Amino acid sequence: MNHSPESFRLLPGAATSPVILHVPHSSRVVPESVRGGMVLDDQALARELDHITDSHTADIAAAAAAGSSVTPWQFVNGLSRLVIDPERFPDEREEMRAVGMGAVYTRTTHRERLRPDDFDDRPLIDRYFHPYADAMTRAVEDRLEAVGRAVIIDVHSYPTEPLPYELHGDGHRPPICLGTDPFHTPAGLLAAAEKAFAGFGGTGLDSPFAGTYVPLKHYGKDERVSALMIEIRRDVYMSEPGGPAGPGLVALAAALAELAGGPLRSQH
Repeated sequence: MNHSPESFRLLPGAATSPVILHVPHSSRVVPESVRGGMVLDDQALARELDHITDSHTADIAAAAAAGSSVTPWQFVNGLSRLVIDPERFPDEREEMRAVGMGAVYTRTTHRERLRPDDFDDRPLIDRYFHPYADAMTRAVEDRLEAVGRAVIIDVHSYPTEPLPYELHGDGHRPPICLGTDPFHTPAGLLAAAEKAFAGFGGTGLDSPFAGTYVPLKHYGKDERVSALMIEIRRDVYMSEPGGPAGPGLVALAAALAELAGGPLRSQH
């Protein structure tokens, strides 16, 4: 494993684009220094990465950016979410702490031990979580300064069958789940996404996963920041768990390109 992997990267888009494609969970990279704090053996860790990783979502975002009429920006996590999960609240506001999956996971997708019960997560929060959050905040600020608004599109995937860690796994599991926020998801953005992703067998709202990612500086405060989460059911584009991508990836990238390069340019 890489000893000093790139924690995250911002891939520039068009100067006129407000769109940031955010890809937080696509990587399988776990630095050796972080691996040492996990109790799983290598085989069990590989199996957990198969389940927890949103495989190929960075490829979907990259292909969408390349195919978009106006190139969106891309903010991509270079590390596994088993290092830190940049989309969790780093405190008691995070409901996933109930299953050991706050900003630093202590349990696996199957609710088994990932780290010791007395694990101190503060060094990982300081080294990885805060710099990531600060960089994403700067990326949003840059779009606000350049074009007066920012549109964060979160690119995720989720397993066809629910895993034990899911708090809301008994809900509807549509081919495309659109996660929304009452403050940050305007009707025009949601309608554009429903239109772009209409060809995959149906879209649903906030089930089995809900909400969006917005930097805390702007969350619930700045209506110039719009956000939507795209959760793709994995059987639409890949072999589960952790297998190769199939032809669905190309179609999904085209749909995301349509969303990122079309109506979002002028939608308020």
